[in-house]
Amino acid sequence: MGSKIVWVVAAVLQKSTGEVLVVQRPPHRSMAGLWEFPGGKIESYETPEQALVRELHEELGLSVDCKDLVPLTFVSHTYSDFHLVMLVYRCQTWKGRIVLKENQADYAWTFAKDLITFPMPPADLPILELL
Repeated sequence: MGSKIVWVVAAVLQKSTGEVLVVQRPPHRSMAGLWEFPGGKIESYETPEQALVRELHEELGLSVDCKDLVPLTFVSHTYSDFHLVMLVYRCQTWKGRIVLKENQADYAWTFAKDLITFPMPPADLPILELL
């Protein structure tokens, strides 16, 4: 029998200048201090796009329209206690300014070429190759 499968969504929020957003995981969570693309778990009653709209609002205070989420890739990664399937979307349009609402340690706007300097969870690393 395999590991539990956890379905999540993530956003590559990208400014017109090309910079993308990464968020630092809070100290009290697993993989604390690592940087990741914002997002979260898909609830059973949601489409992936609805989940990402909800997560971006809950975590960062940003308003995003489902129509502005463009599928980018997916990642399938096995951790020691679960298997993660992450659906990744690119988004270049949102409203609001970032407010860290779920105890995230920090956030940063950076160019894709500089993401290698941010320690990230293993599941996020394949996204870097696309950017």
